[in-house]
Amino acid sequence: MKINPLLLLGLVIVLLVGCQPASENTTTNRGALGDSAMIVTAHPIATQVGLSVLKAGGNVVDAAVASHFALTVVYPRAGNIGGGGFAVLRMADGVVDGLDFREKAPMTAHRTMYQNEQGEVNPELSTLGHMAVGVPGSVAGMWQLHQKYGSMEWAKLVQPAIDIAFEGHRITEDEAATLNEKQEDFIQGNTHTPWVVKEGGWSAGDPVNQPQLAATLSFIRDSGRDGFYTGIVASQIVDEMKTANGLITHEDLQAYEAIWRKPLITSYKEHTIIGMAPPSSGGVAVAQLLQGAEQLQLTQHPHNSVQAVHLMAELERRVFADRAEYLGDPDFTNVPVSTLTSPAYNEERFGTIALDKATPSDQVAAGEAMAESTETTHYSIVDKYGNALAVTTTLNGNYGSKVMVKGAGFFLNNEMDDFSAKPGVPNMFGLVGAEANAIAPQKRMLSSMTPTIVTTDGELRAVVGTPGGATIITSVFQTILNILDYNMTMQDAVAAKKIHHQWLPDRILVEKGALDQKQISTLEEMGHNIEFREKIGRTDCILVLENGQLEGGADPRGDDYAEGF
Repeated sequence: MKINPLLLLGLVIVLLVGCQPASENTTTNRGALGDSAMIVTAHPIATQVGLSVLKAGGNVVDAAVASHFALTVVYPRAGNIGGGGFAVLRMADGVVDGLDFREKAPMTAHRTMYQNEQGEVNPELSTLGHMAVGVPGSVAGMWQLHQKYGSMEWAKLVQPAIDIAFEGHRITEDEAATLNEKQEDFIQGNTHTPWVVKEGGWSAGDPVNQPQLAATLSFIRDSGRDGFYTGIVASQIVDEMKTANGLITHEDLQAYEAIWRKPLITSYKEHTIIGMAPPSSGGVAVAQLLQGAEQLQLTQHPHNSVQAVHLMAELERRVFADRAEYLGDPDFTNVPVSTLTSPAYNEERFGTIALDKATPSDQVAAGEAMAESTETTHYSIVDKYGNALAVTTTLNGNYGSKVMVKGAGFFLNNEMDDFSAKPGVPNMFGLVGAEANAIAPQKRMLSSMTPTIVTTDGELRAVVGTPGGATIITSVFQTILNILDYNMTMQDAVAAKKIHHQWLPDRILVEKGALDQKQISTLEEMGHNIEFREKIGRTDCILVLENGQLEGGADPRGDDYAEGF
């Protein structure tokens, strides 16, 4: 299974061209097709690695392990071992499971650690440098996922990533641009000079060899979880922390565990939605949004029409207000999941929406829910046995904290920014939070990650997910509507222009090209504030077609690539 990535440059170029979609709002533009299996990731090389596992008889978890570690090498901005995430699994026999490998606050973290004596928040401390880093969960997550569901030998699944790191690969135009954008941050965030710093900047096709990362992955190959959380790699992480006020200790690393959590199962019309439970907010939020869409008959209106966008924004502002108030780590706070996802609650919650006028966000508070006893990546996989897996994983910002562990060759997350540094003070994505998401030792920070599986009449229908910070939730919501109600192909659903509202700040983010000037003017007359973005979301999804074939939708906003057989 040895991969020679230097020979893949020509393949990558061909694949990137093949990923491009046709125009939006057609139902004739299909993505990659497969009769038996399909995988979609953020990078062609990672997709190829996972595909080779599927072709060799591996299942979705085997392919996930191989692709995950390959992404660590070829997609350093988010594919990671220094971050964390969530996995939602549906086996062919209908069994569902969820794994929380979200990062945790170090044991010495405290609620005011990013505030000065006057109580003012210094946002840079939670976004750039060593104090921003939470205890990573990705390696533990992959290990536990494999221990429970994997079928192939662990070492053979990690080996391709080692080969790519050692022998090298050539970076894409998109990766070169992102590396160049962060050069100053790389210098500021490190006490040494990591390989990503390059005088004169990066260009598409530049070769990258990562022998230090290859060594780190070799420890993980040989010792599994312990190869990261104990021994040489753990010491390298702790030594890195000591250089600049980082908090992670050997005790933090040894104590980390990923947690199996029961997925959140809700319904939308005749479909079943299998989502991630807290500390992911995605499962709850998407359930609320879909209930609201059904209640208000949102998809009776044409896709991205004024009325559809208006209703979408009104639903989203209310759901994000609830998110800010109630969502957090269920091991530390009583999250009212049953109330927030109940039709009775949401019928009342969305009953205040006017059909012809925006509701200012300062007039929207969280509902009364009773308490109960930029950068992320996503990949979707379906194997020939009928198993489905959705995995979303992150470093938070592009390249996380920008801190690369000296001698180990990987970036650490800046996930501490996903806590509420102070109630009411927004994080890097503009999201505000309350007491439920306050910083506490060993607490998991709230997440917007939304890996989701959809079934219809008990049969697998779709695997959905995306990166994008706060826009993850709304991008998954719109993609589900696109395939279930607007009857788009998966490729068209993925490529379709997105909009986003998150309560505060009070604005609709609109992807350029989504609306024409007349629509924008009408929405502004209704009281909406409009801001434009080049890109919203980067969905990588799989749809089961009526004939049983699998369609992989790879997002054209990046280097994403789908392939099946």
